[in-house]
Amino acid sequence: METTETRTVVSEFLGTLLLVFFAVGAAVLAGEYIGTFGIALAFGFVMLALAYALGPISGCHINPAVTLGMLVARRITVRTAVEYWIAQILGGIVGAALLFLVAKQVPGLQTHAAFGTNGWGDRSAVHINLGGAFVAEIVMTFLFVFVVLGVTHKVAVVGFGGLAIGLALATVHLIGIPLDGTSVNPARSLGPALFAGGAAITQVWLFLIAPLIGGALAAVVHQITHPPQEPVVVADRAARGEAKTSGEPPASGDRA
Repeated sequence: METTETRTVVSEFLGTLLLVFFAVGAAVLAGEYIGTFGIALAFGFVMLALAYALGPISGCHINPAVTLGMLVARRITVRTAVEYWIAQILGGIVGAALLFLVAKQVPGLQTHAAFGTNGWGDRSAVHINLGGAFVAEIVMTFLFVFVVLGVTHKVAVVGFGGLAIGLALATVHLIGIPLDGTSVNPARSLGPALFAGGAAITQVWLFLIAPLIGGALAAVVHQITHPPQEPVVVADRAARGEAKTSGEPPASGDRA
């Protein structure tokens, strides 16, 4: 691979690894002390930091659902998407392996069928059923990916975009943790599930499929609300009573 491709792939691998180790680690190692709110903030803060650190290099997807959204929105190529997916899955597994190694050093800490994994039924704090978890994951991922697409120009995260992305991830975790542990990220779900085993493995399929559906839907809707050749701030033009004609050149600040 070329140097640029190597940098982007390594960034996606490293970003996913760190997200799993620190954010899922907050649930596994510190959940008893920081609670749902603290875990949600951990996910949001880690995402916020990584968005600024890795956003200029790879876009900081670190999530197969975000990469699928970018692909559907035609911001990246199929080859780039496949490279990102491989890096993200591997990063999630390695991050979970490192977390598992640390967790095993804590006496009495249960990891079997737990370990920060996602689930429904008896594995849900509110005992949400399969259908409810499926819909919840689609909607939560839709929100997250829609925000990512809305605040990024093409691929890279710039300006205050990282703040919005971090807040969106924290928000979906606030509502999703009691429901199913919150996935919205297949790589985040698969890695820990491989080490937890048991019901975590048998239920992980939902947290691979539903987020991808939510990410794809977000991209389709985003194409409607944010057409590529339309101005970013449509409300300003509408308030002035201006209508953009088909032959009118893009205004200053319009999307590329």
